[in-house]
Amino acid sequence: MKVAVLVGSKSDLEIAEKVRARLTDLGVPCEVHVASAHRTPEKVDRLAADPATDLFVAMAGLSAALPGSVAARTLKPVIGVPLHRGLGLDSLLSVVQMPPGVPVASVGLDAAENAALLAAEILALKYPELVPRLEAYRRRWHEEPAAPAGAP
Repeated sequence: MKVAVLVGSKSDLEIAEKVRARLTDLGVPCEVHVASAHRTPEKVDRLAADPATDLFVAMAGLSAALPGSVAARTLKPVIGVPLHRGLGLDSLLSVVQMPPGVPVASVGLDAAENAALLAAEILALKYPELVPRLEAYRRRWHEEPAAPAGAP
């Protein structure tokens, strides 16, 4: 079981770390890579072809081509995380408006936590040992007091 998290640039590593941390908490091995769809397409090719990877989380800002670029190179699930750069709308639309035949699941802007949880839920279909870990996470989540509206 392995998830590969790809970011378009080093400036995106802080958000990628949130994915890695949540997956690690759930016992899911995860690797983070800086691989640009435009600057290092050969690296994207190599990572997408890795037979040991079960699922990809790809995040980028602006044109956000990385999730679609990964999805075009693999039949494995790809979760796109649009990153908030400027208004964030360009990134969001780039991830959700994929052409037919190249699906990318999408979460909200900078929604690293949801990307990690969705990845674990998808993997739980193949790796049932993740189910009790996800159930425990959800129980803890329900027990935490809600943050006030507008709080970070």
